[in-house]
Amino acid sequence: MDPKNKRVYKVVLTGGPCGGKTTGQSRLCTFFENLGWKVFRVPETATVLLSGGIKFSDLSADEAIRFQENLLKTMLQIENTFFALGQSCSRDCLIICDRGAMDASAFISRDKWEQVMRGNGWNPVELRDNRYNQIIHMVSAANGAEDFYSTEDHACRSEGVGVARELDYRAAAAWVGHPYFDVIDNSTDFEIKICRMIDAVCQKLGIDTGDRLQTNSRKVKFLVASLPPDSAFPPFQDFDVVHNYLQSSGPQTQVRLRKRGQNGHWSYIHTIRKPKIRDQVIEVKTQLTHRDYLNMVAQRDDSHFTIYKKRRCFLINNQYFQLDIYKEPCHPRCKGLILLETYTSAEQNRLTSCLPQFLTIVKEVTGNPSYSMFNLSLREEWTTTKKFCHRLQVPDEDPAPPGDLKTNGHSNQNGHATEPTAATLVNGV
Repeated sequence: MDPKNKRVYKVVLTGGPCGGKTTGQSRLCTFFENLGWKVFRVPETATVLLSGGIKFSDLSADEAIRFQENLLKTMLQIENTFFALGQSCSRDCLIICDRGAMDASAFISRDKWEQVMRGNGWNPVELRDNRYNQIIHMVSAANGAEDFYSTEDHACRSEGVGVARELDYRAAAAWVGHPYFDVIDNSTDFEIKICRMIDAVCQKLGIDTGDRLQTNSRKVKFLVASLPPDSAFPPFQDFDVVHNYLQSSGPQTQVRLRKRGQNGHWSYIHTIRKPKIRDQVIEVKTQLTHRDYLNMVAQRDDSHFTIYKKRRCFLINNQYFQLDIYKEPCHPRCKGLILLETYTSAEQNRLTSCLPQFLTIVKEVTGNPSYSMFNLSLREEWTTTKKFCHRLQVPDEDPAPPGDLKTNGHSNQNGHATEPTAATLVNGV
């Protein structure tokens, strides 16, 4: 790539508690990696320091100010390290900052903040306007999505709804004045909220995302008969993907790890899937370090196989596709299995015409539990297991009756699942 045309784009994800910042960072990272960008993720400095035993409530007024000043100095140095790496990178580079310099101003008075600024020779134009390309504020669930507000998935979070709303307002106010400041509120469901956030970044960068981030976009999945030669594809990015399901607290929750990489360089994601609330499946995604991943993978659920895939990502006519090619070792039901996924708002007829013509599509399998990765990874046969999941259930729901168990969209005359062979899955019959 010509260095003159290379882009280094620095975006801050900020917001109040439980706004989707952690999941948003993970999704934004994956989206741009699939486009071939190098993505760096700057960790939240406050979390690093507070996890070391510092309790903000125990600090005196003077100690709190000094803490915020030192926190900001630490943050700037950490960011500068990543910014320098971005400049030296040979590819387009997205740098995602988990909060930014101005967030510190939300936690001390205005006069004390100005005192800190003067004492260090800083000014808001440099710290706010010139340092970052774009600011994304993810509005707290405490403001407009109260049913989803929770502190259980964050070790450093304990705020009630009222305090969370106040912190959310302060975090937003700290960035007012930045030329590219987007507020992503809770006027839509969470999945669309995340898509709006990604779309806001793409719009500023001039990246055409087609319809896959529109507010009525949905995820669809198709069974593919076979893999054509590489020459049949448009330019693509291949990733090695490894999934492990972890032990969970009960059947109403699924927990998994994902390891995803190219050329020996890996990223790690921890995902918790919870039952639907107001027709939304709740997913909490967290980026992990290599060490965290190694510690957590030891908690794998032995009732599931490890899933190995090659994931091929490509664009056709502004439609973004992911092709998952299952690899051995695996259960026989996964041998030869190829699934195509995309997000779209197109009606069924137009969607069919948009599918890659070089792929042989067997059928659509969106929502079919026989093509759920959770079920595909089960060690037991589907005819005997009690773990087959039709849908995530809240604790007081009754499970689906045995007669509802289907394989590839069909059940046998006795109402029991028929275990598919490789040919069954590939041919869809």
